[in-house]
Amino acid sequence: MTTNDPAQVFRVEAQELLDQIEQALLDLEKSPDDADLIAQVFRAMHTLKGSGAMFGFDALASFAHACETAFDRVRKGQVKATPELIASVLAAEDHLRALAAGDDVPADEGATLLARIETAMTGGAPVPVAEPEPEKNWRVRFTLTRDALINGTRPLALLDELRGLGPCDVTPVWNELPTLDGLQPADCHLGWDIRLKTRHPRTAIEEVFIFVGDDAALSIDPIEPASAAGLVVTDAAPPAAANDRPAAGHSIGYTVRVPAERLDELMNRVGELVIAQSRLKQVVAFSTDANLHSVAEEIERLASELRDSMMNVRMVPISQLFGRFRRLIHDLARDTGKTIDFRTTGETTELDKNVIERLADPLIHLIRNSADHGLETVEERRAAGKPDAGRITLSARQAGTEVIISVSDDGRGVDLNRVRAKAERSGLLAPGATATDNEILQLLFAPGFSTAETVTNLSGRGVGMDVVKRTIDSLRGTIDLANRPGTGAEVALRLPLTLAIIDGLLVRVGQARYVIPLASVEECVELTTDQDQRSQGRSFLTLREQLVPFIRLRELFATGTQPDRYQKIVVVSTGSERVGLVVDQILGDHQTVIKPLSRFHAGIGTFSGATILGDGGVALILDVPHLVAAGQQQEDRLRAAG
Repeated sequence: MTTNDPAQVFRVEAQELLDQIEQALLDLEKSPDDADLIAQVFRAMHTLKGSGAMFGFDALASFAHACETAFDRVRKGQVKATPELIASVLAAEDHLRALAAGDDVPADEGATLLARIETAMTGGAPVPVAEPEPEKNWRVRFTLTRDALINGTRPLALLDELRGLGPCDVTPVWNELPTLDGLQPADCHLGWDIRLKTRHPRTAIEEVFIFVGDDAALSIDPIEPASAAGLVVTDAAPPAAANDRPAAGHSIGYTVRVPAERLDELMNRVGELVIAQSRLKQVVAFSTDANLHSVAEEIERLASELRDSMMNVRMVPISQLFGRFRRLIHDLARDTGKTIDFRTTGETTELDKNVIERLADPLIHLIRNSADHGLETVEERRAAGKPDAGRITLSARQAGTEVIISVSDDGRGVDLNRVRAKAERSGLLAPGATATDNEILQLLFAPGFSTAETVTNLSGRGVGMDVVKRTIDSLRGTIDLANRPGTGAEVALRLPLTLAIIDGLLVRVGQARYVIPLASVEECVELTTDQDQRSQGRSFLTLREQLVPFIRLRELFATGTQPDRYQKIVVVSTGSERVGLVVDQILGDHQTVIKPLSRFHAGIGTFSGATILGDGGVALILDVPHLVAAGQQQEDRLRAAG
């Protein structure tokens, strides 16, 4: 049983606020006079300070308060948002992330960062300070929803912030206080009527309530000088009429935070339900009871809808991943001295949350490679007739049951001769050996391979592309490379929408059953005995005037059985490459709940997992990319021999 850890709740909220600050700062770098962006940074700092203090993160709250105070000068127009200031606040944001995560940070790091912010402010030409505003009197009235206290709102903290703006007189409003019998201790039944005298503008009062959101009915009204003699409240009128109060539990757009572990557990239960439903379907097939058939069909429909609903819950927009790389591009431009134009497309494309979580590292490596190896310096780009700014594009799109994520640039492309020379020196390729352009490009994914002459903080150790390949393979995905010498390169990652449940084609080879992911299946054709005998030693099928290599799974798996009289060929593909898989029988479609292989079997490249069938038996799931690669290699060898 899991419990809600307040510290963990704050850490999640803090990361979201820090992401907002980072994105706003990066936008501010391009639009330094944008008042909305400046206000967004200030509000997020203010909220982070208040939440940190509420949850006991005192060091973070203190540092955020100092950053907020400094950035307030930018908000008031006293200091310009220069690139130096933005860079220093970004560094402070990294420090806040470490404090939120509970990491050990040097004791003097915070003071150093604040000094850097102050230096950046004084270095930028300050704007003359305007005369202070005259004192004004305000009447602030607010009422919280019944469930506001449960949601974490603390009215005393709000009142303390108001007192920080100037002298105020607070009167509680209790005209909606229920009788003792109807009192719920966790509900909020009070309102507050405040008279405030301050030099701060109305916006400063509004910012006190910025993270209360829909949990409060708020009014802020100026008090005319004639009626502001003294701060004695003589009436206790309710802040809002009863009909105007937001009803508890009826706010529009509520979201609920659910730990990822609970979603995974629920997904496992749905998977078990799908397996049980498959077993029920098989049992009912031998029954003549019409009522039993009707109930089984209803359960199948409900299980299918529940599966689809659960899959949708796990799907999240890929913008959550893409947004992380803007800061990376900012730092890469600084480290390489290059001007980088970063563009993203397809941010609304959705992908399984587990896939997204594992894509961050591969995409970081690909983007760093594009910036370091792909893009030229400004001088080189001018000499080649290109714009000074090199472009890196990160895009996503859905294609059937796959999502294709690509990283492309308009740089120099991959020097195949240089890759080949390095591969020959490293022993990965025999000197003078025949190799296609695609085979040479695939060498970039070999462990320890790098074309960098020296090791830097960006490249040269030969671990980046190897990490990309291993991660994408573990996600049952594939990698396509497109090289355009002199004009750029593109790496496309083809990934399944989900890792939990897939539609599969159940086949039999010998006495064993296997599942082929249905998304990879193009078509099924029959292989007669005569065709089988004619293709011995050749393993090619002519399909609509195209040669398609095929693999006899019976031989690959060494079943020791005789083939059926009428074998079938299942044509599968990944990208532009395809291959035929010869099976004895096609049993039909199958909702496949993917179970990972044990560590002992994990290294077998032919299979990507296993599933439990309706009769309790086990079927292995074929790794289509591995089989397609094997078929293409077989085709290349036969072509070379012929």
